[in-house]
Amino acid sequence: MSVRARQLPLPLPARSAQGAADFLVAESNAAAVRWLDAWPDWPGMGLLLYGPPASGKSHLAAIWAGRAGATVTSARGLGREQALGATAPMAVDDVDRLRDPTALFHLINTLQGAGHTFLLTAAAPVSRWSTGLADLDSRLRALPAVGLEAPDDTLLAGLAAKLFADRQITVPDAVIAYMLTHMERSCAAIAAAVDRLDRASLAQRRKISRQLAQEILTPPEPRSTEE
Repeated sequence: MSVRARQLPLPLPARSAQGAADFLVAESNAAAVRWLDAWPDWPGMGLLLYGPPASGKSHLAAIWAGRAGATVTSARGLGREQALGATAPMAVDDVDRLRDPTALFHLINTLQGAGHTFLLTAAAPVSRWSTGLADLDSRLRALPAVGLEAPDDTLLAGLAAKLFADRQITVPDAVIAYMLTHMERSCAAIAAAVDRLDRASLAQRRKISRQLAQEILTPPEPRSTEE
């Protein structure tokens, strides 16, 4: 099943799926996107998607859910009744933070028995954590797994340009260049910076420029302890 692409004035392709926001594809997430494109032909009928915070795991899970007709739930909220009663594909976020490992074990059994696929997300591969349930850990290790890397410059720049465009704001390239070299390198940080610059621009009635970005986004100098 192909994903419809909407053309955007960005240096990256953009993907959307049944109302999901555009997902920018770059080297850091391309392997994960290829696995989603291979659905439903997943060995074991499931996939574990892992990566650092704000790398796009939940976004991809939402896109997959739209394609597969799946529901999305958090691992911390997953209960046995829901697991045993599952009748459709399901995506479960943050399975490395389970409250009830047996619920996920029952969910995998239920979905595989009914011929439904499932997608799980975590912050790291299964080799780096344990659910505390040996049978479940064995099941998880047997699933295909693909990692999302920390976002690279291409992805971060494309995301910044898209978020500004979403607000109908055009900024000089120097603004985005400043953001990439003076900020935490995460999608969440870029989104927060765009919001701060937009608010500051409105409050000060100034266009967003490199100077404004420097004023708003540069951390204050630490105060000297010398008297």
